[in-house]
Amino acid sequence: MHTETNHQHNTTERPKSRGPKPGGATSRGPLAWMRQPLTPRVVTTGSLTSHVHSLAGPPEGGPVYVLLHGIGMSHRYFRRLQLVLAGHGDTHSIDLPGFGATPRPDRQLSIADYADVIAATLRKMGAGRAVVVGHSMGAQFATELAVRHPDMVSHVVLLGPVVDSARRTVRQQSLALGLDALRESPVGNAIVFTDYARAGMRWYLTELPVMMSYDLEGSLALVAQPVLVLRGSKDPVASRSWCGKLAATAPDGRYLEIPGKPHIVQHGAAEGTAAAIMALAAG
Repeated sequence: MHTETNHQHNTTERPKSRGPKPGGATSRGPLAWMRQPLTPRVVTTGSLTSHVHSLAGPPEGGPVYVLLHGIGMSHRYFRRLQLVLAGHGDTHSIDLPGFGATPRPDRQLSIADYADVIAATLRKMGAGRAVVVGHSMGAQFATELAVRHPDMVSHVVLLGPVVDSARRTVRQQSLALGLDALRESPVGNAIVFTDYARAGMRWYLTELPVMMSYDLEGSLALVAQPVLVLRGSKDPVASRSWCGKLAATAPDGRYLEIPGKPHIVQHGAAEGTAAAIMALAAG
């Protein structure tokens, strides 16, 4: 283990919205990320529909970055990070079935189901092998994707991964999320609460047992790709000991902590998170 400290349409065309040059995310004001247009796609695989929101990278190419949200969330809390990463490669932020504005599935989906949907979606888009970034429950999706479809994944990044093996009850997780809300920015909380409302309590509660029961440690031990486990130092959901344990579990794992940031580290520290992701991808 290496340790570090510190509208929409079906298409497989290259996304037309192009990301800014490096540094552009902060050069047009603090809310420039809200105004950056994304290229939306609706991708249906079998009976399940995902919405993909993309930004094209520089003409000379670069890594492909795939961003996977957590339970109840959507692409919106990745937008700051996506804007930075798009200066270096194509980015695809996926609203998975049941979340964001996607149709609700008629059955509970397992982590393996989601991994298969992600792989099928990327193949349909012609995205190729990607650096896969998952936040919270999205870390479970990213890990399972790397295990089940290793040809689609070059590197794995787990941001604020869940569920901490020392805190496996819904009550403990709810208390941690409540504490985190006191530490997030007003904009971050606004994104979280509106996304939760849009996903709806019924689907949230349908998928909550899936999240709570997934063996992230066991699956991560099977991941052959390089893995980065990253958390904010003030994250009450993904503890330091838990994240360190995950990094040690991965055959090629490393750990990074960004000072002063809570659970949605990719929103509050987009530049630092992007730098860590790009460093991993660069080898």
